[in-house]
Amino acid sequence: MNTEQGLLARDQSIHAGNRRTTARLHSQIDHDTWNLSAKRLPRESAIKLRDLHGTLPFDGKRNPSSRSNTSQKVFFTYRTPANDFAPEIGIAESAAEAAVGIEALISPFVMDVAFQPLAVGFRDERGAARSYTHDLLITFRNGHRRLVFVRNEQSLRKPRTQHEIAAIAAATPKGAADDMIVVNANDYSRQRRDNLMRLHYFAANPDDEADHEVAHIAKSGKHFYFMKDLFPHVSVAQSRAFAACHRLIARNELCANLDNVLWENSRIEVAA
Repeated sequence: MNTEQGLLARDQSIHAGNRRTTARLHSQIDHDTWNLSAKRLPRESAIKLRDLHGTLPFDGKRNPSSRSNTSQKVFFTYRTPANDFAPEIGIAESAAEAAVGIEALISPFVMDVAFQPLAVGFRDERGAARSYTHDLLITFRNGHRRLVFVRNEQSLRKPRTQHEIAAIAAATPKGAADDMIVVNANDYSRQRRDNLMRLHYFAANPDDEADHEVAHIAKSGKHFYFMKDLFPHVSVAQSRAFAACHRLIARNELCANLDNVLWENSRIEVAA
């Protein structure tokens, strides 16, 4: 092969290599353009909080805060009569799980709420040994204790999930709780979750004077349709009346659609 033929063969090899490189670049998945699936991330260990002065630590059997592509981990502080209203840390494995817990926390009939309270071992449908940590344990003021299993609707429809729920219930010690319920996470829309967070915030900051005055006007028979219709009839500032409406909704003294934005133009009515 002469020099000219060698140079031609080299050029052809270079062009072929460029074409292969271009083909590989075009075949790469770009998660910022057309591929809408969640990019898989390396697993990260759970977040461990340091002790916070004046706050009770998270006491769950499992820390659910490791990174996930499918669920939103929630950290927050809450108070219950069981701990003399001392602030304590709660960690929920998903936004829906947190919402279920917060809905229980704002109920006047609830004494305590525990997150990740109990771990049990069970056999799955293939007979393999597995471990499960219950999502919530709610203790009511009358002493009734209820375990809560939270899962999205798509998962709940699967026979495999239904088998697991039955196996978990059978493996749970009888003395751990009085009953166990299954909650569909799809019942908690994003707006409902946001509203429950605000209800919990206002409930944790009491104002008995504003609550009493707003409740008195609401139940007096005066005509009102929107939340803002109550404000001209009370002597407290509008901001206090607004917060009072949220606390009264949390206590089921007023009713509102929590799947819509809860604000001054919301439709509210006195609970039956």
